[in-house]
Amino acid sequence: MTDNEVSRSTTRVRFPRISPRAYEHPADRGAMAGLRAVPGVSEVLKAVSGLFSERGERLLALASAIRVGEKQYPKLNQLRIECAETLDLDTVPNIYVERNPVANAMTVGIDEPFIVLTTGLVEALDTESMRFVIGHEMGHVLSGHAVLRTLLLRLLHLQMTIAFIPAGALALRAAIAALREWFRKAELTCDRAGLLCAQDPQAALRTHVYLAGGTDLTQIDIPSFLQQAKEYDEVDDIRDSIHKLRAVEGMSHPFAVVRAAQLQRWAASEEYRAILAGEYPRRDDDNPSSAFTDDLRSAAKSYKESFSTSNDPLFKVFNDVGDALSGAAGKVFSKFGNGTKTEEEPTTKA
Repeated sequence: MTDNEVSRSTTRVRFPRISPRAYEHPADRGAMAGLRAVPGVSEVLKAVSGLFSERGERLLALASAIRVGEKQYPKLNQLRIECAETLDLDTVPNIYVERNPVANAMTVGIDEPFIVLTTGLVEALDTESMRFVIGHEMGHVLSGHAVLRTLLLRLLHLQMTIAFIPAGALALRAAIAALREWFRKAELTCDRAGLLCAQDPQAALRTHVYLAGGTDLTQIDIPSFLQQAKEYDEVDDIRDSIHKLRAVEGMSHPFAVVRAAQLQRWAASEEYRAILAGEYPRRDDDNPSSAFTDDLRSAAKSYKESFSTSNDPLFKVFNDVGDALSGAAGKVFSKFGNGTKTEEEPTTKA
């Protein structure tokens, strides 16, 4: 992070009692709902969560990294407080800076989530880009992602330990695959939280450019960078689609170029502008009893829109097959109805 003074702008909007549902990517909510429905996943997560001590993880961070505070990384500490205030978090999470040349940030912990930033990231980003990153991690906290993210990390460590037990290894692989699919969507959610904290789409874009390999922004042409995402989405050979699926399967994060394009589209949306104007759901109004159905409905709509608007040939196959099956099912039900309906029976349309 540069030596520029951290902005104390009074124009940055705060979001009192904002619900994470205000900015959550619908595929994230649906993936979490689907995760709960995967057979055996809940049991595996419950079992693994009891095998580790979170106190040990906090002690490890305390002993091996720099805890951000008023006297240590004070500029980062100011960003920490401001981001928590922007999203109206009840508790301000601790941040630790660890020595690691790889640019990375993560939120871990279940009872008391905390954020870890690497020196590779802190040294590379400007102040407002760092605000975006910290806001992103605060989004994980507010959405409750830290619980499942921590369990994913624990499962990955545990996987090697019991790999020699076939049944155990298969159960773990299923749980890890489901968690990774969810977490890729959760990253899209928290990019939105980061943008709500930074309120600067260019700062978010600079972060994604750096993560993609842009160490010198004077050497990067932004339209060409975003064009890469368009070309990636518009592959016209189904073999490329298969390669895309294979490449992303083992990843915990979406590709940086793809993330950048998705967030820039959201930054230009009416949804984002409405939140900035104060039109968003509050945590006090959340209704957990209807959340599961709503999440699945939102996810289904999101995936359908992705399939129907994407130029990816494999997505087109999925969409065409889905339309064909839907049409065939409609004809079957229509024929069945015509064969059994009496004159007195009314006909209704959904």
